[in-house]
Amino acid sequence: MHFPPVKEQIDIITGNTVEIISVDELERKLLKSLKTHKPLKIKLGADPSRPDLHLGHSVVLRKLREFQDLGHEAILIIGDFTAMIGDPSGKSKTRPQLTAEETRMNGQSYFEQASKILDPEKTTICYNSDWLGNMQFADVIRLSSHYTVARMLERDDFERRYRSQEPISIHEFLYPLAQGMDSVHLKNDVELGGTDQKFNLLVGRDLQREYGIEPQVCITMPLLVGTAGEEKMSKSLGNAICFNDPPSDMYGKVLSIPDPLIETYCLLLMPQDHDERVNILEKHEVDPRTAKRNLARQIVAQYFSPKEAEEAETHFDQVFIHKKAPENIELFEFEEPSKPLVDILVAVGAASSKSDARRMIQQKAVTVGDEKIGDMNANIELDPHPKIIKAGKRKFFKVAAKKSF
Repeated sequence: MHFPPVKEQIDIITGNTVEIISVDELERKLLKSLKTHKPLKIKLGADPSRPDLHLGHSVVLRKLREFQDLGHEAILIIGDFTAMIGDPSGKSKTRPQLTAEETRMNGQSYFEQASKILDPEKTTICYNSDWLGNMQFADVIRLSSHYTVARMLERDDFERRYRSQEPISIHEFLYPLAQGMDSVHLKNDVELGGTDQKFNLLVGRDLQREYGIEPQVCITMPLLVGTAGEEKMSKSLGNAICFNDPPSDMYGKVLSIPDPLIETYCLLLMPQDHDERVNILEKHEVDPRTAKRNLARQIVAQYFSPKEAEEAETHFDQVFIHKKAPENIELFEFEEPSKPLVDILVAVGAASSKSDARRMIQQKAVTVGDEKIGDMNANIELDPHPKIIKAGKRKFFKVAAKKSF
């Protein structure tokens, strides 16, 4: 196995990181790898509690891809067993647990989406139930003996909940220990994670040492701020750009970020060697509009294709600049001659429920033809000639009555 010189690898690996514990150890591991022609094992734990990935996940996935490109072994751990515990990181209350079937299904979806960044042919996929599920109760007791309650309470979220008398279940203490056992089992050299995973990564490092294994290097990556420019990206907060968003939605969402985030998004979401990266960084202060359009186009191209990125930009300009409806709008036909607008919005997928549909109408986010609708009880008359419905900023639908022959 041929690897680049250690200094060249360090320059790439340290890019965009928040903390490396420690750089000296990483250099020693890389030097040993170079001498023995043996790749390092790089571990990334994937939480399959939600199967939909967003650009916030891509930050650490891109770092794992950099290790792949340097010739090292990428190991993606699907935490199907630990997801049944529920990661308490940053949580103010106990998280719901998932069934084994749910975690396996979500884990497969996670890998399929992560493969938009990782090289799937060079990625080792593991499910931690394969080893954690075989542990006996005596093994768990021995594992627990390696950590004290006092050390667990050093974790920010546990300490905060303990002081505010919020309940902390004993099984939550087992989560970082179980994740640490992944590192013991794999004997990996490096583990990656967001800054919110630092405690878990350090537990894995400590447990490797306790079990006589050379401790892993811990690398934390920044948490990407969501489109509103305030909190970290999260689908539950409504500020996420998801891998599986349609190209036009992804393009529009990138354009919606505040100008001060252009540089951060460019640095964290584009490969370090991307041709357009420097161009965007140079333009973002003097011409933020052009820089942001270029950024949006490049991001869509990464997840879809350059052609789809161009089409997404054309769609955006047509709808939001020239105020025209897009050309290819899906048609939904109904049997009834008239139908409540609330029911239509749910039927076409513009709203997740009737209450969601009512909220959209109340916020005057729904237009039928050229008319904004503010009446939650509005009925829409349907005939064979389609009517265009706009829901929110980016969703367009045609509705019509089925033709009778």
